[in-house]
Parts: sequence; C-alpha cells; structure tokens
Amino acid sequence: MGRPTTKRDLLEAASKNYQTLIEFAESMTEKELSTPFDFEGQPSKKEAHWKRDKNLRDVFVHLYEWHQMQLVWIEANQSGEEASFLPKPYTWRTLAALNEFFWKKHQNTSLEEAKEMLAESHEKMMKLAEGFTNEELFAKGIYKWVGTSALGSYFVSNTSSHYDWALKKLKAHRRNCK
Repeated sequence: MGRPTTKRDLLEAASKNYQTLIEFAESMTEKELSTPFDFEGQPSKKEAHWKRDKNLRDVFVHLYEWHQMQLVWIEANQSGEEASFLPKPYTWRTLAALNEFFWKKHQNTSLEEAKEMLAESHEKMMKLAEGFTNEELFAKGIYKWVGTSALGSYFVSNTSSHYDWALKKLKAHRRNCK
C-alpha cells in the first residue's frame, strides 16, 4: 500500500503497521534486546537517528514523543490557542537536537514503560484521527494552523510511516545480531 490519502487507508495502515511493529518487537530475542544498536561502518545509515537510538526503548519513546507533539498541537489549535507543531525553541532545521532532547529525557524510562506509553499514545492518535472527517484530514486549507499541508499527512507521518521507519531499524539491528 502506498502512502495513505484517505481516512480509511490512514486508519488501516496505522493499525497494521503498529501491530507489525509490536509483533516484531515481541519476537526479539534476549540477545537482540540486550545488544546495543550499532550501525557504525554502514555507509547507508548516516542519518543522526542511526547513532542516537541504542535499543528498543529508545525507538519506542521516540515514537511516543512524536505522538505527544501532535496530540498537544492539535488540542491547542482546536481550542483556539495558536501553537506550532514543534515545541520552542526547536525548528524543522533543528530536529536532530529535538530528537536528542527526547532521547536524553527517557534514559531512565524502562522498556516496559516505553511500550505502555507508546500503546496509550497510539490509541489516542487513532481516536483523534477517527474524530476527523476524510475531508478534514486530507483536504488542504481546512485548518489555517496546518499551513500548506493536509492534517492527515501529519497523522500518516507520525503513525504508519513512523512505525515503518522503526520496523526497518529493528530489522537492521536483527541482521547485525546474526
């Protein structure tokens, strides 16, 4: 399936990719869970996240924090408070620093806590998406605070696409552990 462009496809892809991610995580061996992620020496893995995340917990809290940003952003704007998607002082150019902040924030979060937090935030994201019409999600210009994008593109980026990103990272780690 390509990138979702309808509410139905968004909800289906988000549910499916989340379930696939969780099932893969639950299938990880003790060795895979206890071995720190290490993608050094792999030229195709040069983005900051390949060095940042060291374990499954780091991946789960990253997803959770991006859910939180979206939930707060939508709630604020729907209640009449103008809010940016990214928390101050971060910008789209400083995403690496924002993600590093999230990583540091959760170094004392357990894997079990991270899994529970992600499950709860995924449910909130799904319920929030369900509350919008197809047009509200995928027509541009519906909400001034979304800018030139469609609200649904944020849901896609922070659910189905982000879960796919996480799964690719976990699969790459599994290959490294063999």
